[in-house]
Amino acid sequence: MTQAATLSWVATLPPSALKEHGVAKASANGLSVALYVVEGEYFATADLCTHGAASLSDGFLDGELIECPLHQGTFNVKTGAPVDAPCSVAVRSFPVKLQDGLLHVGMEG
Repeated sequence: MTQAATLSWVATLPPSALKEHGVAKASANGLSVALYVVEGEYFATADLCTHGAASLSDGFLDGELIECPLHQGTFNVKTGAPVDAPCSVAVRSFPVKLQDGLLHVGMEG
């Protein structure tokens, strides 16, 4: 029997950092993450596009899709799943919670 991984919650940015574009870059345990707000809910993925090594936080957020600024492929920010070519490999996604005025990203370990 295996145990479920324990999450370590890492404080990142205040929600106001997402106000202008709906997306912002942060660091969580040394990993660059992109934080998103979609209809009042918060999400996080790894910031690096799996196709072109571009920063997703520099991309355009349209609803629940983030468009990579390099080749315009898209990912679903809720799941990390690739949606449009040339993206074909999912980006890692992380749980997010709002606590003490900051967005916290859940990291395994």
